[in-house]
Amino acid sequence: MIAPVTYAVVVLAAVLFVVTVVYAVRDRLIDDYVIGLAALVELGLLIQLVAGVVGLGHIGDATEWATFAAYLISLPVIPVGTVLLAIKEKSRWAMGSLAVGAFAVAVMTARCLQIWNTYA
Repeated sequence: MIAPVTYAVVVLAAVLFVVTVVYAVRDRLIDDYVIGLAALVELGLLIQLVAGVVGLGHIGDATEWATFAAYLISLPVIPVGTVLLAIKEKSRWAMGSLAVGAFAVAVMTARCLQIWNTYA
C-alpha cells in the first residue's frame, strides 16, 4: 500500500461523501462534478489494488490476509456501482446510496492501511 495514495483516497472519499449528502438534501441529481470525484477515488483505488496485490505476501496472519485481499478486490467495485446506480435512478436516494458507498470506501481504505502497517 502506498500511504500518500491511501490518505488521498480517504480524503477524496470523504469529500465525495459530503458532496453527495449535500446533493441528496438539495434533491439534486448526479452531475459531472460528482462523477469526476468518484473517478478520482476509483483511480486511487486501482493504484492501491495493484500495490496491495504486489505486497500481499507481507501479511502473515491468514485472517488479516483474507480481510485485506477481500477489501482490495471489492473496493474498486463500490464507486463504479454506486455511480451507475445514481445515473440510472433519478431520485435523492441515488445520491444517498452514493454517499454510503463513499463512506464505505473511506472506512475500508483506512482499515486496509491499518492492516498493512501492522504487518509491513
